[in-house]
Amino acid sequence: MLSMSEIKLGKVLAINDEPYQVVFTQHIKVARGGAVLKTKLKNLVSGSTLEKTFSGSDSVAEADLQRKQANFLYQQDDDFFFMDNEDFEQFQFSEDSLGAMTKYLKEGQTVDVLIFNNKPVTVALPTKIELEVTSAPDGVKGNSAGSTTKAVTLETGVEIRTPMFIKSGDKIRINTETGEYVERV
Repeated sequence: MLSMSEIKLGKVLAINDEPYQVVFTQHIKVARGGAVLKTKLKNLVSGSTLEKTFSGSDSVAEADLQRKQANFLYQQDDDFFFMDNEDFEQFQFSEDSLGAMTKYLKEGQTVDVLIFNNKPVTVALPTKIELEVTSAPDGVKGNSAGSTTKAVTLETGVEIRTPMFIKSGDKIRINTETGEYVERV
């Protein structure tokens, strides 16, 4: 059982015998009352969302999920196809069910697949991944005072903000939870 302080982004909770992933949390402390945790939960089977508030004494069970490794094969229209690394079974997820993760998927990448009741329900990306910069504007001389950034395009097509010294062809590490630049590799 997870207490209120253990409920974090990305955790998968069991509510009504279905897996719900935490996609948003906000701690609120009321002056004379106790603290509460407002959450937004996404059902991994149906894709519906649920808003739930937990108080200090509440606890909730973590969903019983299995993890398997799979490779991302390709994208066709709005569907993303994966192959299990052990039994070579193929399965797919829609772009809606994967959400923001689709911005960081590249062919051949290994991901963790979360399985609930012998059925793949979603994938989990590593917290940090390496991607190549395909397009970066040149830094302007004299524009380096302070912490200036510029927009660059990565090999998956996503655009992020990086420091001025990043150029095309560089490999950089990205935090997949926040979508922010971490470091040059």
